[in-house]
Amino acid sequence: MPELPEVETVRRGLLPAMEGQRIALAELRRADLRWPFPTDMATRLTGARVLQLRRRSKYILADLDRGESLIIHLGMSGRMVISGLEAVHVPGQFHFDHPAIEKHDHVLFHMENGARITFNDPRRFGAMDICATPTLDLHPLLARIGPEPLSNEFHADYLAARLNGRKTPIKTALLDQRIVAGLGNIYVCEALFRAGISPLRAAGRIGAARIALLTDAIRATLIEAIDAGGSSLRDYRQANGELGYFQHAFRVYGREGAPCVTDGCPQTVRRAVQSGRSSFYCPSCQR
Repeated sequence: MPELPEVETVRRGLLPAMEGQRIALAELRRADLRWPFPTDMATRLTGARVLQLRRRSKYILADLDRGESLIIHLGMSGRMVISGLEAVHVPGQFHFDHPAIEKHDHVLFHMENGARITFNDPRRFGAMDICATPTLDLHPLLARIGPEPLSNEFHADYLAARLNGRKTPIKTALLDQRIVAGLGNIYVCEALFRAGISPLRAAGRIGAARIALLTDAIRATLIEAIDAGGSSLRDYRQANGELGYFQHAFRVYGREGAPCVTDGCPQTVRRAVQSGRSSFYCPSCQR
């Protein structure tokens, strides 16, 4: 499942094609993805201008000039692919080069500038919805999400307060979107390693100094991952079709049995299953 860095990378890739541009035609090639599309979705989007393209947690939000916002979730295998962003010159004319439509191209946004944004989703775990922009924060998908980890609202005092008294493992707590938005299995594992905290440790038993290290580690990990275009595992690609490459910088995730990257550490990376997900950690470096 794409996490915050992957979704943010896709959002940034979509900016030149969508933000400030009008949707000349919204084309739905099926009636649903994970859930049915909202009523008259194609009609409500066709002709609308995208005023702003932003992200909340793992959702891409397109604010429209009609007072509504399009909510996009990539799901497990969803991809937003841009084509025709630049006109191709043929003697005497210009045309926009678009690939042939494929079986799993379920939603197409034909933009007024000639670009086409294609939502491709083989597994159909993605989702789209439309909501009045002023009430967007009350939408069931967004209403209970915590602060963005790269925002000023996320800091050591906030995290300490939310973790206080919790007996659940810190790994599980950080995956709770009500505590912090957008974190997933990969980046929680990597941030906990950087902060020297075992994923097995009870969330309420982490001291203030270590929580400060953790908030810094979360930010640093996410920023580096965004700069690297996210992590390409299985289906994920950027909007331009390229792979992300942060997976080459993993220190613990997916490295079970490999030597710890810390100089002088004799341990190997271990794996534990927590709430059905694999946690990777060094038993020596992470308290």
